[in-house]
Amino acid sequence: MQEKTYTFYQDVYDVARQIPKGRVTSYGAIAKYLGMARSSRMVGYAMNGAHSMVDIPAHRVVNRNGLLTGKHHFETPFRMQELLEQENIKVEEDQIIDFKELYWDPLVELKL
Repeated sequence: MQEKTYTFYQDVYDVARQIPKGRVTSYGAIAKYLGMARSSRMVGYAMNGAHSMVDIPAHRVVNRNGLLTGKHHFETPFRMQELLEQENIKVEEDQIIDFKELYWDPLVELKL
């Protein structure tokens, strides 16, 4: 039987799938959870490719300040905001309102 090999991107997607509706996290938080704190940019690259994957809520991953920096990778420049607003997350000028209250930290929420 062949052993399943995971890639960094797959690990990122596994974490992103666990972000609850109505909550958001950051690229850096996912990187830290995966033990690669200096790899937030790589998490961003992974998420750039995930926006069209139905089972990965890429719209819930934003930068460390709650900005929708990945919005240009969605079908339209407004799609990321629309998806967040469907989950009752308020966004103004590409900034999540109440980001700290909505922030989901995988280091706290998930068991390693």
